Amino acid sequence: MPINLSKGQKVDLTKGNPGLKNILVGLGWDTNAFDSGAAFDLDAAAFMIDETGKCPTEKEFVFYGNLEHSSESVKHLGDNLTGEGDGDDEQVQINLSTIPSNITKVAFTVTIYDAETRRQNFGQVSNAFIRIVDESTNTELIRYDLGEDFSIETAVVVGELYRHNGEWKFNAIGSGFQGGLAALCNHFGVEVA
Repeated sequence: MPINLSKGQKVDLTKGNPGLKNILVGLGWDTNAFDSGAAFDLDAAAFMIDETGKCPTEKEFVFYGNLEHSSESVKHLGDNLTGEGDGDDEQVQINLSTIPSNITKVAFTVTIYDAETRRQNFGQVSNAFIRIVDESTNTELIRYDLGEDFSIETAVVVGELYRHNGEWKFNAIGSGFQGGLAALCNHFGVEVA
């Protein structure tokens, strides 16, 4: 049974799972039935953050335009343009053992592509979740269902992996931002064109 988290809850990941190395972070969502005149395209991303709370360079921003970090520790498995179907809509593979030592957190986010033009926001999204799976056993370890707390936000920091005393933990964050991906990039110190 996976541990189901509530917003703000933190849980040990590696302490209770010694030897855990390769994990899959699955993010999923549904869009509510209504017509905004445009399809929804939600995008997952991972920001690899150092102790300053920022990405050291834009290379630590892993998303549909930069699918893999040079350390091969964080790998985005590709953009899902529709979010159709059950299960994970987008996935990120993590190798905990090869995350560079200067990286203290990996934050997972979901944004709505072109939200302002399409007049879309997270108030129109339901059943959003993040889950962490042990890739060696295909066992779901942690799941966090975001609930329906959003209205006008166009970006959400869903959760983060973070180092604590040499172990990895997970924090269920669920905090929304206005301004989409650009706002998140600004928050995490990544220059955007």
